[in-house]
Amino acid sequence: MVEAKTLITTVRGIVESAGTGNECLVVIYGASLGRKFELLDDVVTLGRDPETQIVVDMDSVSRRHARVETYDGVKWLVDLNSTNGTYLNDKLAVRERLTNGDLVKIGDSIFKFLAGANIESAYHEEIYTMTVTDGLTQIPNKRYLVEYLEREYSRARRYGRNLSCVMFDIEHFKRINDDFGHLTVDFILKELAQLVRRRVRREEVFARYGGEEFCIVLPECDAVGVREFAETIRKIIESHLFEFEGNRIPVTVSIGVSLLDPAMATPIDLVKCADENLYRAKRAGRNRVCA
Repeated sequence: MVEAKTLITTVRGIVESAGTGNECLVVIYGASLGRKFELLDDVVTLGRDPETQIVVDMDSVSRRHARVETYDGVKWLVDLNSTNGTYLNDKLAVRERLTNGDLVKIGDSIFKFLAGANIESAYHEEIYTMTVTDGLTQIPNKRYLVEYLEREYSRARRYGRNLSCVMFDIEHFKRINDDFGHLTVDFILKELAQLVRRRVRREEVFARYGGEEFCIVLPECDAVGVREFAETIRKIIESHLFEFEGNRIPVTVSIGVSLLDPAMATPIDLVKCADENLYRAKRAGRNRVCA
């Protein structure tokens, strides 16, 4: 039996635990991040039951939640009438063929299916990606953001350039979770990330800072430009229809912005200033931009 509860916390540990190059599921979000489960048997079951081959130990997962079946060399994802459903690439799955790169969501865990001639290479690339990417939203994570900010801070200081920051979070996030559940919350986070991502230029970075909080760093952007950009983001989110499993959920954000000034001694001071302005926006009535 494969035990899915072990949490591997370092890239080196993950790589050393990897097996040989067979079709596999890799945990890219949730407990046991980076764990690789090779699909060696014709039927591999996932669920909360300790007797399943891949144990996903969380309340939102059914005891026998789903399985991966092999027919004529093809892998199929099959839901086992689970309570909260099995998702393939964000769509409810009943019995769906798996192809390389597919994302399988069970409870709060997301697995990536890897197949093909260079699985080991793909696996190691995936491990690197996990160190700089948020598994749920598929945008850069806080680690990547901080590294990028340090580089841009040094460049802005050296050449006297503008550097701006936008921080925002989703209003009443806990209430949405209580009213609609974690699957809806995950959908909103992913949908919002894709909405904003389309407005961010190649030279800028948009990252999930933590929980429901997001950050955007904008080089060469002045005080007027960052305020206008933030207001555009606010309006896009407010006007978007977030609809999941028949429920329409109104979503708004509070936004704080900041501009690099000589009093900021470290890169993180720029983020702290934007974060303080975010909370000013909340105190001023929410769903607004403060600078």
